[in-house]
Amino acid sequence: MSRGGPPVLLLSFAAVLLAAVLVSALAHRTILSTAALFLVAGFVLGEDTTGVLHLRADSPIVAQLAELALFAVLFTDGMRVGWADLRSAWRLPGRALGWGLPLTLLVTAVLAHFVAGLDWPEALLVGAVLAPTDPVFAAALVGNDKVPARLRHLLNVESGVNDGLALPFVVVLLAVAAGSDDLHLKDLGIELAVGLLIGVLVPLVAIALERTRWLAASAAYAPLNGVAIGLLVLALSMATHGNLFLAAFAAGITVATFGPRERAAFEHFGENVAELLKLAALLVFGALISVRFLGEISWTGWVFAVLAIVVARPVALWISFLRSGLGLREQAAAMWFGPKGFASVVYGLLVLESGIAAADEVFHLVALTIVISILAHSSTDGVVARAFDDSREVPAWHGAMRRARRSVTASGRRDDPAGAPPRGGPAAGHGPAGDRPADPTGDQASAK
Repeated sequence: MSRGGPPVLLLSFAAVLLAAVLVSALAHRTILSTAALFLVAGFVLGEDTTGVLHLRADSPIVAQLAELALFAVLFTDGMRVGWADLRSAWRLPGRALGWGLPLTLLVTAVLAHFVAGLDWPEALLVGAVLAPTDPVFAAALVGNDKVPARLRHLLNVESGVNDGLALPFVVVLLAVAAGSDDLHLKDLGIELAVGLLIGVLVPLVAIALERTRWLAASAAYAPLNGVAIGLLVLALSMATHGNLFLAAFAAGITVATFGPRERAAFEHFGENVAELLKLAALLVFGALISVRFLGEISWTGWVFAVLAIVVARPVALWISFLRSGLGLREQAAAMWFGPKGFASVVYGLLVLESGIAAADEVFHLVALTIVISILAHSSTDGVVARAFDDSREVPAWHGAMRRARRSVTASGRRDDPAGAPPRGGPAAGHGPAGDRPADPTGDQASAK
């Protein structure tokens, strides 16, 4: 068995997955997070920590697994909404994408320039890489029925679409940072158009074939229909250099719109597949982080990473949702849950592979921000989700104490004859004496 090779990676993943399964019930009730568990496990097993996993940022499996995980997550995310849902509830996601995305990019770039000390081309590049959001690390919020549907829809649609929207900015700014005169705008347009076309046409053809009188999927193979559609979209996008992430999200939306039967058959199975790929990618990404890696980042880089999370998106969405009618609690949740996930990992690796002068510094800042984001957002999603459960707003012990106090008071009145009104006297609330509330202090001055 080679040191840190695929068998060791598989063994490590299997062991951490078993541990995650065994503590998943506890994690669901506390701030513990399975996502954070895999990230920390990767950190511990990484080459620069214990040396169990022999992985570097330029290892092919790192970028491939991150891309595959992001593709699967976007495909399943797209299946949660259909075109009718998008069209009828586009107002809030439109604000988050049309205003929030570019504003987040600009605020992050300003922080990268003035706090981290990057030149403007590299600062704008960092802003583009960190602008996309990922609902995976806010799963308890997006998947909780107690959370208002419009907030869940906002976060889900925004995070699904902004990955593809941020990619052109990343590629253009990479060219600017490299000093290239050709920004390849035509190639970018073709890439986005091809990805969108593949994401729509492949599911439509697959669904139409299943609707014919000669072809049909058995109950056992019905969940694999979604797998086949996803793999076809992935393979064709890679072969034609179409945008993988836009193709994935478009394919999911197309299935949800035109194939409700296929969507229902694939939903549970697909989410499990996406979850496995996500956790594997987190383990690999965690293995790239080490004490030495973090120590190479200056204190200004750490300040930037924190501000990129607690300032950039909150300020951008606060401006975007002015006069939107979104409740304060919902707006605060949307402002906080802008976690950086697989898209930022993939784009950060693109920067590292580009060979620009500041590639290593940019990747360090991006990686640090992603790590802090994963730990912060995946540990607080359950807490924020429970805040929307009105039945939990008043703790159970409060009601129990109140009932006990009433029981003791009622028991005392039954045992104390003096507590009963005198026989023949006016009942409370009747007659002149009943019209005036009794003075609990016994002071009659108020009756004068």
